[in-house]
Amino acid sequence: MAAKNSSVTEFILEGLTDQLGLRIPLFFLFLGFYMVTVVGNLGLITLIGLNSHLHTPMYFFLFNLSLIDFCFSTTITPKMLINFVSRKNIISFTGCMTQLFFFCFFVVSESFILSAMAYDRYVAICNPLLYTATMSPQVCLLLLLGAYGMGFAGAMAHTGSIMNLTFCADNLVNHFMCDILPLLQLSCNSSYMNELVLFILVAVDIGLPIVSVFISYALILSSILHISSTEGRSKAFSTCSAHIIVVLLFFGSGAFTYLKPPSILPLEQGKVSSLFYTIIVPMLNPLIYSLRNKDVKVALRRTLGRKIFS
Repeated sequence: MAAKNSSVTEFILEGLTDQLGLRIPLFFLFLGFYMVTVVGNLGLITLIGLNSHLHTPMYFFLFNLSLIDFCFSTTITPKMLINFVSRKNIISFTGCMTQLFFFCFFVVSESFILSAMAYDRYVAICNPLLYTATMSPQVCLLLLLGAYGMGFAGAMAHTGSIMNLTFCADNLVNHFMCDILPLLQLSCNSSYMNELVLFILVAVDIGLPIVSVFISYALILSSILHISSTEGRSKAFSTCSAHIIVVLLFFGSGAFTYLKPPSILPLEQGKVSSLFYTIIVPMLNPLIYSLRNKDVKVALRRTLGRKIFS
């Protein structure tokens, strides 16, 4: 498989660094990051699955967030680790487009899952008496299907636009993965219109969730300020704090990478910000929710207690 009207059948991923002395230390560093990501996210998935008191809308979305983070990291990190120990990290055109598709799918899906989680917190704090009816299993399933549907649509749009480009001779991708901006730079017929389409798609995929999160938390803040007791306000803030941290980390690094023209943000800086939301954020998410969530801590103690007792 090759691109339409293209002579390129494979790409070479440049990776994070061309300094040989740094490759082995970086290999073990990112291998450690990946192991923490796998253990953290699969552990959170297992805890939610095994503990019935966590079978609520909030943890339903958290379950899917951890699943996305695990798959997201697995799409990127193993190939990057290979680059540290191989002389030339070659990826076929088919493999590159496959990685790009799943990368876009998981990024867009996660952004809308975070938006759904913000709506869940809004209902829980602003309309607690109607929470069970509003966040019914049917509504949660529709929100989840909507998130995955937007992820699939975004992935198809981005991957389709890249596959319609022509790649003539240069096949060295200045990145550790098949990302959109580095591939646009390699294209013979890439133009301002391609970058404009990318900007619009990213603005929709990131902009819509950001707006919905902002509206949800503006309403939540207004509701919290009307709570008379200090204990009630503190409890409401603690309910949202973990999600706010995750939202800031994910959307902040993503917007910094894609909502600026490539002329303003060089690819070298783009690689660093991409590294943050593809490697660091999926590793931090389960840690943030575990360390700042009493229900998860209780579930962990109960699960470990059952294992020790048995």
